[in-house]
Amino acid sequence: FEFGYAMANPNALVVWEAQFGDFANGAQTMIDQFIAATESKWHRMNGVVLLLPHGYEGQGPEHSSARLERYLQLCAENNLQVCNPTTPAQYFHLLRRQVKQEMIRPLIVMTPKSLLRLPEASSTIEDLTNGGFQPVIDDATADKSKVKRIVVASGKVYYDLEKAKNENVAVVRLEQFYPFPKAKLIEILASYPNAESLVWCQEEPRNMGGWVFVRSRFEEIKGKMSFAYVGRVASA
Repeated sequence: FEFGYAMANPNALVVWEAQFGDFANGAQTMIDQFIAATESKWHRMNGVVLLLPHGYEGQGPEHSSARLERYLQLCAENNLQVCNPTTPAQYFHLLRRQVKQEMIRPLIVMTPKSLLRLPEASSTIEDLTNGGFQPVIDDATADKSKVKRIVVASGKVYYDLEKAKNENVAVVRLEQFYPFPKAKLIEILASYPNAESLVWCQEEPRNMGGWVFVRSRFEEIKGKMSFAYVGRVASA
């Protein structure tokens, strides 16, 4: 229904929200056959938004994952936007961009439930009224001359990493997976002159989440830094 409504009214912000992200499993045929491929198959533009609560919230396997990896597998030829915002301002600017941008594409949003109540995950009025969506957010508190390791993460795990880091570690947030913000990441990585290692950290198991998608992309831009995965082992 939402796909058809968005097709008929391209100026509307049409949103389909799953109570839990994995509830999109039953819509997989629509996502694969229509939402991901409508431009390639029929040369039609569609701006439907999917809000999929995602994150390991302690509620078991059926309520933990929106299966981010499935959407990343579908990404090619600028057919989708896949984002994982970590602040209210980022979420606002992302939805605003969806309405205002010239190129209409479906938007997949990972929306963690726990951040609704996390004091650190807040924004000021100025954050909302100024600026725009940032595909990558650099570490604002790091002393770049002291950083030896850059940890890149996406989603709510950032707040856990921020609490645990020391002065030798910077935590960079990847807020948009696709289209992959390669140029911005290269710019940020280059701003750490003494960094020796680059780490991708995720809360999803190794065979899920963003790891398989980002691995080859980070290998291309890591330069002389070592590169490693930190997260759970693979899981059925």
